[in-house]
Amino acid sequence: MPQPIRLRVNGETHEADLEPEMPLLYFLRNDLALNGPKYGCGLQQCGACMVLLDGQARPSCVISVDQAQQHEIETLESFGTPDDLHPLQQAFVDEQAAQCGYCLNGAVVCAKGLLDENPAPSEGEIREALERVLCRCGTHSRIIRAVARAASI
Repeated sequence: MPQPIRLRVNGETHEADLEPEMPLLYFLRNDLALNGPKYGCGLQQCGACMVLLDGQARPSCVISVDQAQQHEIETLESFGTPDDLHPLQQAFVDEQAAQCGYCLNGAVVCAKGLLDENPAPSEGEIREALERVLCRCGTHSRIIRAVARAASI
């Protein structure tokens, strides 16, 4: 049975009557038309659906809207605009770290969570932060270079 749910997404509060167990991913995409987080596997295995939940990268496919209510949620859309890219997004462009786009949301979100917590990570720390992101087309080395570049800005 739908219940009133209140979520804070990208700095704005949204209220809706939702099934409490509905995945956060569905609300973000279907109700808010935020297309950064993608449906990949639905099992928190690929990283395509990552969002920042209180600054920590989390898979939105397994977090219910009820569980997300007391948290600040940030999606890729909040990081920058096409005319004013976030330095991390610019680093991905500069390193040509995007190919097919399957992992792009997860890689950028996980990297932002890392850099917000640790502005000067080692390569090992970058690799660890990106561990939950499955890249299908093999741009791993460029993604790591992009995160390192953003850390040096």
